[in-house]
Amino acid sequence: MIGHRGAPGYRPEHTRSSYALALRQGADAVEPDVVLSGDGELVVRHENEISATTDVAAHPEFASRHTTKHIDGQRVTGWFTEDFTWDELSTLRCRERLPRLRPGNTAYDGQEPMLRLDDVLDLAASAGRGLVLEIKHATYFAALGWDIADLVADRLRAVGWADGSRCLVIESFESTVLGQVRAQGIVARYVYLLEASGRPADLVAARGPAAPTYAWAVTAAGLDALTGEVDGISVDKRFFTDSRRNGAALTNRAHARGLTVYVWTCRPENVFLARSFRRGVARAAFGDYESEWRMLRESGVDGVFADHPDLASRVFRA
Repeated sequence: MIGHRGAPGYRPEHTRSSYALALRQGADAVEPDVVLSGDGELVVRHENEISATTDVAAHPEFASRHTTKHIDGQRVTGWFTEDFTWDELSTLRCRERLPRLRPGNTAYDGQEPMLRLDDVLDLAASAGRGLVLEIKHATYFAALGWDIADLVADRLRAVGWADGSRCLVIESFESTVLGQVRAQGIVARYVYLLEASGRPADLVAARGPAAPTYAWAVTAAGLDALTGEVDGISVDKRFFTDSRRNGAALTNRAHARGLTVYVWTCRPENVFLARSFRRGVARAAFGDYESEWRMLRESGVDGVFADHPDLASRVFRA
């Protein structure tokens, strides 16, 4: 069971307190998302656009950096990590990304600075737990002149996480960057993240409209193509909860090819549950998450990402 960005059901995501709580609640590993600052620091944020997760909008000295960009085919407006040095980012403070759904977490707004990858590696190592490192927007950063695979590999070597002595998983929605990190000799499990729809940004950049979809990747032919290239897949929960799909069959197909299967993301609030598991009409209220998660467990998946590690532990370790 993996603490998804720490324990964001209880603390703002990607903060030191969120990761520390996930480890106290028994997460086997924690998952930082990694993007880049303008001076090449590996910054832990869900996205490179930071207006929803920091107080950057309250800093008048950074007002002129508000802009619009196209990232992986999407038009995004806000403030972006690559437009700041790490020293500048260090002056910002984190805030709850989903305040309407998790208003209790807003009590911690403004209390903690952003983290670098090194900080989360230290936390995981001190607790004797694993780390699932997600590389974000590799193709986008490459277009800006950054080789994020090189930067990640260099940091892992520098802090003793590259030789297989610790439990390390490296994942991305772009398979190209996984191969690039693996080629540098970093000993880890390499996991391909799969959306329920759409196409991977790296393959769209390389092949245009001929790029395969994420949905193709879970077919027999798609899994055949992944075998030997990655060690596992990590799929949107909708592959299991959507009545039009057969999650157990997907697990069986992947396992038959030696691929592990992870699922993201287990969240108990109604808005995140499949319709049949919702209870009442309040989006933020907890539904029958235990039944949904037991269904995932019984489908044979190898691991799950959870926002509430304590709740997930009760279900998946039962």
